[in-house]
Amino acid sequence: MTNKELANLIFPNITKTIEDYEKMYPERNIDVGAKVVRFAPSPTGFMHIGNFMSAVINYCLAKSSKGVFFLRNEDTDQARTVEGAVDFIYHILDFYNIMPDEYEYKGKIVGNYGPYIQSERIEIYHAFVKHLIEIGRAYPCFLTKEELEEIREYQTKSKKRIGIYGKYAKSRNLTLDEAAERIKKGEKFVIRFKSEGDFNKKFVFEDLTQGKIEFPENDLDIPIMKSGDLLPTYHFAHLVDDHLMHTTHVVRGNEWLSSVPLHYELFKTFGFKMPKYIHTSLILKKDGDVIRKISKRKDPEALMFYYEEKGYPTIAVIDAVLTIANSNYEEWRTNNPDKPFYEFPFSPKKMSVSGALFDLDKLDNISKNYISKMSAPDLYQEYLNWALKNDKHIYEIISKEKSNTIKFLNIEREVKKPRKDYENYSSIFNKSWYMYDEEFNKKLDYHFGKINDKKEILNIMNNYLDSIYDFNDSQDEWFNKIKEYAKKLNYADMKEYKENPDSYKGNIADFTTVIRVVLTTLDMTPNLYDIMQILGSDRMLKRLEIFKNSY
Repeated sequence: MTNKELANLIFPNITKTIEDYEKMYPERNIDVGAKVVRFAPSPTGFMHIGNFMSAVINYCLAKSSKGVFFLRNEDTDQARTVEGAVDFIYHILDFYNIMPDEYEYKGKIVGNYGPYIQSERIEIYHAFVKHLIEIGRAYPCFLTKEELEEIREYQTKSKKRIGIYGKYAKSRNLTLDEAAERIKKGEKFVIRFKSEGDFNKKFVFEDLTQGKIEFPENDLDIPIMKSGDLLPTYHFAHLVDDHLMHTTHVVRGNEWLSSVPLHYELFKTFGFKMPKYIHTSLILKKDGDVIRKISKRKDPEALMFYYEEKGYPTIAVIDAVLTIANSNYEEWRTNNPDKPFYEFPFSPKKMSVSGALFDLDKLDNISKNYISKMSAPDLYQEYLNWALKNDKHIYEIISKEKSNTIKFLNIEREVKKPRKDYENYSSIFNKSWYMYDEEFNKKLDYHFGKINDKKEILNIMNNYLDSIYDFNDSQDEWFNKIKEYAKKLNYADMKEYKENPDSYKGNIADFTTVIRVVLTTLDMTPNLYDIMQILGSDRMLKRLEIFKNSY
């Protein structure tokens, strides 16, 4: 039996050749220097922050070079596929407005290099596997699960390298006739790549992030096609797809660096040009005094659900990710506050090789800055949209109180240095609940400062709301009246109080705190004048009555 006859025995229905597929997927008509990149997640889990960073980097590389960004669904591990994972991937890309130029979703194919779902490309992979068998670089392996476990156990105990190579590649030495006979008998098998590498020899590989790295050659006979569903393994599918889709740059996690020798040999075996690789660092977090890898099990912020549920502006999350992805992004953003993020000249050389420390406090600061620059109506709409999806109670309240909510959100907003007190949309209600009467009435826990005697508080409030406060006063007029009234009740301005504190009941800040707490229950709020303008005289008088009956 010949290699070609064995290949036909295994793949009797595969008639197309590699050359046929290369004609079907010709070189892309793109400008010189344009990058073709892919986001290729596996639907074996829900999208996490590391996936998202890769997607954003790919998007930047494609857009800044006028290239192509495509999405590939790497679903060859069917047994571990998680229901809903694919839908969530598309949702996140759409939600953050980083949709690919080419993709396949729910039967719709956009682009000429599909299918973009690996399980739909099985005939293509079989043609490439068949070619390897024909040239003697792949073979059927009949090692059982028990035999594989026995080999692994022996290698572990003997402190040998783990894998099928050398004497452990028992099926490699079968004659073609022996292999064919076992296949005809119905024995289960996988197809293994027949490596010609020498582990004791080295080769130099250039990663765009880490520079030149020396690796031992690959000598492992890795599976390239599984038994049962006959789907390819990740390593082989990646070779075929990136060649036919003409991927120029591959962005992937550092954990794949160890696979470079294998991928190098696979591309070399076929005579294909290897894409350039950008291996991204692990995303780390500070946990007390320890810096560790961010964990999908321990850290809610590891999964992309977290940011949407918290209500972070999409651009804030993108900026936070690019800040850890490239050391000069923060400086670029400071100098280009209004430019779209994808105009940033992303450089793999500016990536950390030791790990990217993701800091939620940093994200909060970035987010506060973006939210502070929104107009109040725009912020209200984003807040409303977030509440509709995540908190129906808040949605109902702010829908009914649209006008007053917008007025509150506008406090100290349209000024040179706007307030930066909302890190995300979910934090707004916790800092504004007292503006809504039904919420105010639930939380009558007053936080007075120095002046906390009820008699003195009523002495301040009664006359003030009845006869001194005027809705039509400007802020300066309002504050001047407060100062005059405070002085009559023996409260001094700050300078006088510092010079002779024992002569006064308190200072002007103590005095205004009393008004603030009676009206909001809190001693720290945005501008009191604006709050009083929104509440109006009738509601303030009602809140004074509530205080009288509850404190």
